[in-house]
Amino acid sequence: MRRSAAETRAHVLAVAGQLFYRNGVRATGIDLVAAEAGVAPTTLYRLFASKEGLVGAYVERADHDFRAVLADAVEAAGPDPREQILAVFDAYGRQIRSERFRGCPMMMTLAEFPDPGGREHRGAVDGKSWLRATLGRLTARLGAGDPAGLADHLTLVVEGMLASAQALGPDGPSARGRELAEMVLAAAAPRRDRL
Repeated sequence: MRRSAAETRAHVLAVAGQLFYRNGVRATGIDLVAAEAGVAPTTLYRLFASKEGLVGAYVERADHDFRAVLADAVEAAGPDPREQILAVFDAYGRQIRSERFRGCPMMMTLAEFPDPGGREHRGAVDGKSWLRATLGRLTARLGAGDPAGLADHLTLVVEGMLASAQALGPDGPSARGRELAEMVLAAAAPRRDRL
């Protein structure tokens, strides 16, 4: 079956994403990606001008895919911003408990590409910034005194869940992430009895 250029690009990107996530970006050569995808290296370079371009596309794709997961989780939680925030933690918990989880793709990319000017690094930072902004929009709807500060606290909980799950597994401290988020939300809730 012959694929269109767009289908071939999507296929190569999916294969590269699996290899990069499983083995690491720097440990995965272009020849391996081409072989696993069943394309010639010249075809791969026609689709992506360089390995950096392929890695940048991988980061963007991973970010895009998880944004969609979180958007669906938030929408399914209904209109209550507190429930929407907790749905974010539930979505991360499901990701962490997945048998495929080996770490946060954005954190892994940042570790391999520390140069802030690189496309790979910028893409990973964009993903992290989007999560922080999303939590900021949700906390602003709660009526808490410092929604930006609350969003930062919740972002730290997410990042801690991801990092500890990579090191200690899904049954380690990351399993308590939602519980900690609930405690942070309770501490930040407006105290109506003091009004």
